[in-house]
Amino acid sequence: MSGEPARVRQMWHLLEPLHAVLYYAPEAFEEAAALGYATEERWASYFAWRAAPLGAPDVPEAVRAFHSFAPAMVDRHISAAWTTAAPEAVLAGRLRAVDRTYRALFGGRVEGPAFAEAAALARRAAEAAAPGSPGGLGAANSALPWPDAPHLVLWQAATVLREHRGDGHITALSGAGLDPVESLVSFAAIGAAAPEVFTGRGWSPAEWDAARLRLRERGLLAADGTATEAGRELRAEVELRTDEQAAAPWRALGEAGRERLAELLGEPWLEVIGSGLLPMENTLGIGKV
Repeated sequence: MSGEPARVRQMWHLLEPLHAVLYYAPEAFEEAAALGYATEERWASYFAWRAAPLGAPDVPEAVRAFHSFAPAMVDRHISAAWTTAAPEAVLAGRLRAVDRTYRALFGGRVEGPAFAEAAALARRAAEAAAPGSPGGLGAANSALPWPDAPHLVLWQAATVLREHRGDGHITALSGAGLDPVESLVSFAAIGAAAPEVFTGRGWSPAEWDAARLRLRERGLLAADGTATEAGRELRAEVELRTDEQAAAPWRALGEAGRERLAELLGEPWLEVIGSGLLPMENTLGIGKV
């Protein structure tokens, strides 16, 4: 891949780990526990952290926003989320979690000029993101007030940009005729991650197998579960459409601004990856597609 799509995807790859530490850092689990969420596994706080910008969404709204998750899994966690803590408390808690996590990872550098510059550039890009659908996570995060501290601005910008991209990805998947579970099966089929990595999305073996059968009937999967040439072409088209829909913020920032932000993000990115907080293999296919 080359040209604008490659640059857009590079920025996603750099920003995604800076966003995703919220779902794995011990500081974040401590903040979630203080709000009353169970922390034996990460899903109770994960759904609360991500859904709170929507303002206590009901289950159907959350199912649409959490596109790749089985509806039963969304129901289980969202139905309990707002009886545990109000969305406003969750939003405040996630900023506390990010503040503590970033300070644990980066120390006093969060107060330094490099973080301030990166935050300013990332915010400029995030503010240029198209609003998207009213029920989407990108639009919901875009509507939140900006925090004051530069490292929190950086995290929030990363969050707006990744959720904006995610909303565009859902549109691209739907345009390709892939339902939520087919989206995961087809992604696993091109080697983005092992099928076992996707079990956390809550789909049953029967639902997974039925999706495989539907994709085989469309000529997108071979008998062994790997993608056919047509299946690979369809997924490549989905990823290209996703990159195109995520490009506007980086066009607005300009090439010089994007390159400077990429330079500033390099060291924090390495530190997050080297921290061991994030799984080596992920459902996003970062590092593989």
